[in-house]
Formats: sequence, C-alpha cells, structure tokens
Amino acid sequence: MRVIAARALSDPGRSLGTMRLKMCSIHVKDPAAAHVFYTETLGFETLMAMPEYNLFIIKDPGADNSSSPGLLLEPSDNPIASNYMNALHESGLAAITFGVPDVQAEYERLLAAGVKFQGEPSEDPSGVSAVFDDGCGNFIQLHQD
Repeated sequence: MRVIAARALSDPGRSLGTMRLKMCSIHVKDPAAAHVFYTETLGFETLMAMPEYNLFIIKDPGADNSSSPGLLLEPSDNPIASNYMNALHESGLAAITFGVPDVQAEYERLLAAGVKFQGEPSEDPSGVSAVFDDGCGNFIQLHQD
C-alpha cells in the first residue's frame, strides 16, 4: 500500500473526474436467445444487434442511447468465461443485479411469463430482492430501488 494513494483518496479538494459506466457484459450460452429473453420478457431495449457477428447489446427501457450504459450479452465460449459462469450458477450466485421499483410486482409479472425463481422475494438489511434463472446460464437478482 502506498501512503500517497491513501492521501489522494481522502483529499476533499480532489477532482473525481468525469468517468462513467459505458458498458458491462454478462456471459450467456446463446446471445441471440438471451437477446430475445432480455428484450421480450424482461423489457430491456436493443442498443445494438448484429446477429451475423453474434453481437447483442441491450439498454435500459426508454433510456437515451448516449446516457444509458449498455449490457453486452457476451458468448460464453471462452473456457475461462464458461468456467466462471458455471461456478456462479452452480453456487446459486447472481451474475448481475437489476433495480426495479417494486420487486413483488416484477416477481409476479415474470412468474406469469414462465420465469423460474429461486424463491419468493425476501428482505434483508440491503432491501427487498428476488433471484431468477435467465435460462441462458445465469441467475439474475432483482433489487428494489
């Protein structure tokens, strides 16, 4: 650990810069099938789709393309990615968390659409959440905003 790094982080006059999240990714077994699920069932919108390259990026519904970070539905054909994804799934851990205004309402909507949940919504010190299987190799957590 370098003392200078700790001092810079605690400096109240330090500029935090203009960095923002532009894109993140989630590994999926089949990007095209994941795109259909994430847009048609979950309600995300397509930011970019290039099926010929197996490239699909989604964004928050109604968000401006320049202000919403994209979520790349990345193929899991890389052995490292596949091992990571399988380990998360086997241990029941969510690969990503999506915020919703009402977890119970979203749980009921998705349950009616055939989505499989690990259990009913529950509350802990961080808030209300529920976890479902995206059918593409991941568990996804819903967390109440």
